Amino acid sequence: MVGREREIVRHLSEEELDRLQSETDSIKEYKRLTFLKRLYDGAALAAAAQDIGVSQGTASNWVTRWNEGGLGKLTPNFGGGRPPKLDEAEQEQLIARLREGQPWKKQEIQHLLNEEFDVEYHPHYLPTFLDKLGLHYAIPRTKRPKRPENAEEILDERVRYAFDEEALEQPHNKREDDADDEDWDRDENIRTDGGTVVGFFDISHPQPWDNFQRMYTVDEPHIERKLVKIDTPAAGFYALNGESVLSFPPNQEKEKICGCFEKVREQNPAKRILLVLDNFSSHVCKYTRKRAHELGIDLIFLPVGSPDLNPIEPVWKSLKWESSPFIVEGGDEYRRRITELFGNLTNQLSFASSWIENHLDNYLNKLV
Repeated sequence: MVGREREIVRHLSEEELDRLQSETDSIKEYKRLTFLKRLYDGAALAAAAQDIGVSQGTASNWVTRWNEGGLGKLTPNFGGGRPPKLDEAEQEQLIARLREGQPWKKQEIQHLLNEEFDVEYHPHYLPTFLDKLGLHYAIPRTKRPKRPENAEEILDERVRYAFDEEALEQPHNKREDDADDEDWDRDENIRTDGGTVVGFFDISHPQPWDNFQRMYTVDEPHIERKLVKIDTPAAGFYALNGESVLSFPPNQEKEKICGCFEKVREQNPAKRILLVLDNFSSHVCKYTRKRAHELGIDLIFLPVGSPDLNPIEPVWKSLKWESSPFIVEGGDEYRRRITELFGNLTNQLSFASSWIENHLDNYLNKLV
């Protein structure tokens, strides 16, 4: 029933109305479908008419036409094979225009369609139209100016070199400008004949006052916390087939980074370690590369400006999100809790699944 005024014939189910509403690009048809849905929900005729901005007389006429013949009489052109507003050639022109100025906001695309193509799509239909064109809808990843176009290929080559049997005869971390330095030997007590551990290293700065998670509250949303601030970084090693390690060096100087490597070695004895990391100055310097070699850790540096190729990045993101509700008394408690959380997260291979598929698939048999 529609209030006490009119009965509505249910020619279509609510699900069918929802589908038709999501597919139409006509504002006129969208309003009529919205009107029908309101009547289906039990709204009075006057209320449903007011919701979409039409008179009660028009609404009554719509009900009569709908009851007599369904969509065919209410919206005679609905589903009648109307040609698209943009033909194939125009759609290709639109894609080319969008490629030139990407990325775009939805409102900017709507303006572009109005100004350059003289067409208008209903705001609720526009995402469907853009999806049919094959456009991606995601948060754009920041691209560093110095990032090479073939970053994936460069990383793939560096991984291949790390598993090259002939390359293993030379110190992996040694560079051409280190040629005159002969003192590149492993520590005598370091064994690397028990297989290979692959892991990812990075520095982050999680804080007890970070808020990354939405939560339900009855009153104004806030969390009362003590003003705890962590002045030192967190250094993480996310191991694929070994023991992950989280440590807290006082700074990022080369000696402290090497101290983190020593903890990684302690937790992963008797195996060669392939450690993937970025190009921070204390990571690439000769002191660090040489100490890593002494520890039996071979470094694989990411291409410049490619943090997205390091699977530990999403680990940090999840850690910050899940630690948002933490309320701690001080820095020691916070470090203890995120160490436990880091351990739980790094037990999951899902953060690195695409990395394994893209760069490690051919070498899995060498990890044991």
